[in-house]
Order: sequence, then C-alpha cells, then structure tokens
Amino acid sequence: MKTGFIYTDAYFDYDYGPTHPLKIIRLKLTYELIRAYGLLSLPSVQFIITRRAEEEDLVTFHSKEYLTHLRQANEDDVMGNAYAFGLGPGDNPVFPGLYNWSLLVTGATLQAVDFVASGEGEIAFNIAGGLHHAMASRASGFCYVNDPVIGIKKLLNEGMRVAYIDLDAHHGDGVQAAFYRTSRVLTLSLHESGDSLFPGSGFEYEIGEGEGEGYSVNIPFHPYTDDDTYVWAFEEIVPEFIHAFQPDIVVSQLGVDTFHNDPLTNLHLSIHGYEKVIRRIKEIAPRWVALGGGGYDVSNVARAWTLVWAVMNGVELSNVLPETYVKKAAQLGFYEKELRGDVRPFSPHVRKDVRIEAERVVSYLKKTVLPKLKER
Repeated sequence: MKTGFIYTDAYFDYDYGPTHPLKIIRLKLTYELIRAYGLLSLPSVQFIITRRAEEEDLVTFHSKEYLTHLRQANEDDVMGNAYAFGLGPGDNPVFPGLYNWSLLVTGATLQAVDFVASGEGEIAFNIAGGLHHAMASRASGFCYVNDPVIGIKKLLNEGMRVAYIDLDAHHGDGVQAAFYRTSRVLTLSLHESGDSLFPGSGFEYEIGEGEGEGYSVNIPFHPYTDDDTYVWAFEEIVPEFIHAFQPDIVVSQLGVDTFHNDPLTNLHLSIHGYEKVIRRIKEIAPRWVALGGGGYDVSNVARAWTLVWAVMNGVELSNVLPETYVKKAAQLGFYEKELRGDVRPFSPHVRKDVRIEAERVVSYLKKTVLPKLKER
C-alpha cells in the first residue's frame, strides 16, 4: 500500500494571533513527531510538498464576492461589509496572509485527492486540512475556505461516489450544507450535540432533502460521552451506512477535539478510543483521503495524528516518544513523554443518560434513515 503525506513549513508564515485557540504550531509538532518515529522514510511513503490551490479551485464552492473579501483580508485589511462575511475579531480574525494560508490548506487537500484518485496511492493525509465550517459566502468556526468540500467536488467531477466521515467534536455543518440535496455524497458526522456546542446543528433528524434525503447522517452525543459509548455508536452506524452506499473513496475529517482534556469541548474520549475508530475507518474505506481538523490541546494533536499516520502505514509504535522529539517539544513548552498515555481518568460526570441518548439516536438512524439510503 502506498501512502502520501502532504506538508510544508510554509504554514508557519501565518498566525491567527497569540490569543486564538487554533495554533498552527500543532502542525509542526505533528510533523516532527512523525519524522522522529521514522514514519516518513518508509518505502511505501511519498512525501509531497504542499502547493497552493488556484482561485478557480475555490470558486467550485465559494462565491466570487466572498473571495474578493478574503483577498482584501490577505493584506491585513477589511472592506466595509466584511463582518457580513464572517470576517473580523473573534473566531475568524483578519491577519496578514489569511488568503495565502487558505490556498495552502486547500492546495494540500487537492494534492491528497489527486494522489488517491489517480491511483498513485491508496491513502493520503493532509494534516492542515479539514476546515469544515466555512460556508459558500461566509467564514465560520476558524475556517475561511472549506477544503473538504472543494476536494469532494473534484472527486465528483471525476465521476466518483464519496463518503465523508467527520470525527470532529463540532458538527461538520459546512460540508453537510454543501451536499444536503445530493445523493452523490454520503456525509456522516459524529460530534457533540448542538445543544451544548457550536455550531448548534447536526441533530439526528437532519437527514438531507430532495435527492439527498437519507444521505446526511448525524450522531450527536451528550457532553461527557466516553470511549465505550462513542466507539459503540460508530460501530453500529458507520460501517453499515458505508456498506449500503458503496463509495469509491472515503474522505475523513479527523479532529481530535473530542478528547477529554480539550479546552473547547465537552466530550470525554481518550486516544485509545480514537485509535479504535481510526483503525475501523482504514478497514472499511476502499481508498482514503484523510484531513486534519480541530484539536486545541497541541500535544494531543501531535500524538493522535502521528498514531493515525502509523495506522495508515501498518506500523506499531513504541509508547515511549522519541527523545529527539521530546527535546524539541520541550523547547516549545510541551512535555509529553508517552504516545498514548493514560488519558481516561474517572469522571463523575459520566451518566447513564449519555448512553441512553446515544442508543436512541442510533435506533432512529437505523429505523428511519438507513432504509431511505437502501431504497435508492
């Protein structure tokens, strides 16, 4: 199996700002850990240097008026009505090179798509991608350009059926919105309920409309959902829906803000539960384009995505982090020494209603949504 890893140090020419929770340094830390484990020198691995997307790629989803505002923001400036497009203080700040950053992220996703769709390899990973909240004419949730949508649209143009699996704690609303009325894309999002977390959507009854009815699948979880319930719900729903849909390629968003110690979310997963789901995706995906996503504890991101890359390449890693990486990470203020570690502390918040709610959602999806998918 041949795998492609897309990356560039040019990501670090850009910065959301010192107080913003999305730290681009997490990509550097992930790359350094992957390299320290020797996972980029495997004979099956092709290292691909990120290139920028072209604006003609972006207009397959985003409006020209919105892109005009992004280009203006690239110079650390905003036009009078930029706030109407989601740009400004808060989640989506204006910073120098904002548009160039977005072109890099999207370019890397398109490179991953090309690598897999062309048959050059079976799996590709763009750790910078997965910015799934951006809408056609609006920035949202730290996301300016929706690289998953643009990548999927390219696959559709090549005649492929695509299943999209989103593991981020936040609902993949931008991707769902883009394909809500088509039967050519199956979107599956597992996330914290919109009752308690941005963007306030992704309820189980959001199942698509018109030709797309039955092709949007959402598993919203109560806060404090742990490994057992999350992995159980994934196993109950995702493999069966994938089997019914029969995609040519699976595109996945692999956010790690589901972990119990993520500062922005309320789920209670560990890296152990996350690993089980990653291994299962590898089993059920005929071909696999993987994207990064959320994750606001930087050390979690580096360790989890390194584990993902190891799983993709069939490599078992030592739990002890390489000393070269430990020293580099310490210089940046990160002091983890184990890959997995014990990140499943007892929590008094885990309640019976967490599992009961997950069982209700799973039952609804099996009885109501799966038959609609099968009858097409």
